[in-house]
Amino acid sequence: MSLSSFEQLCRQADELAGRVPVAVAGAADATVLEALRMAHDRSWVAPLLVGNEAEIRRVAGAAGVALAGFTIVDAVGVSAAAVALVRDRQARLLMKGQVATPDLMKAILDPAVGLRTEHVIGQIVLMELYRSDRGFLMLDTGVCIQPTLQQKIDLLRSGVQSAVRLGVECPCVACMSATESTHPAMPETLDAAELQRLNQTGEISGCLVRGPLSFDLAFDPDAAAKKKLADPGFGVADILLFPNLLSANLTVKAIMYTADCRFGGMLCGAACPVVFMSRADTTATRLHSLALALSSLR
Repeated sequence: MSLSSFEQLCRQADELAGRVPVAVAGAADATVLEALRMAHDRSWVAPLLVGNEAEIRRVAGAAGVALAGFTIVDAVGVSAAAVALVRDRQARLLMKGQVATPDLMKAILDPAVGLRTEHVIGQIVLMELYRSDRGFLMLDTGVCIQPTLQQKIDLLRSGVQSAVRLGVECPCVACMSATESTHPAMPETLDAAELQRLNQTGEISGCLVRGPLSFDLAFDPDAAAKKKLADPGFGVADILLFPNLLSANLTVKAIMYTADCRFGGMLCGAACPVVFMSRADTTATRLHSLALALSSLR
């Protein structure tokens, strides 16, 4: 069974019982406001717009976005104020708008007043490729620079939970590398092999883990056949787990900007789902990200 498509996620969001309050850090952005207007009109969310009120109203007016049904929270420390709304249970979702990632992450990771849990916080992106009619999750594409083995285990489990919520009973996880062979000079291959071993011994359950795998072996069933490699986990990955931020971010952005695709992203591991993508994203991507985050509340 494949991952839910964005059409399916949007239909599921349409069926929500009541609007979900979402705190938006840095709401003075046309694409952010447009996506929230669409989501509000479909009864998904009740937006709490955090930022400079005059600027939010100016941007909304210029973009032709009505603010009816929205609440504006005038604030200077935008990220901290948005996080506080979630911590005080006035919002169930947090959304990244026009704020820098380090600023928002500082507020989220604040040990006293942030949204930390016992889990590793990472970014999950749901990627859909039109040409191959294929969808998969990618992580961590935005937070952990060089995750340790234990952090990879935690991220893997978060990815599996997301894939299960998206309809895959036993997700296939590909631990990414430049090669399918282990090599001491490439420590990420050793971590990938260990993750596969932990899955085979039952210490990581509810999924099928394979690694190390190059992108072709994770994505394309024909690649395994051409290399004369037979394995049920080759070419059918539901989750691509990357060894570090460099490889993950380069890969996801290369796909975003060159492939016929659509995508949305969120943070896992925080005390609430966080709609989390680039400040350069389109209205459609922001709406897709909202639908993805809302799916994690089910």
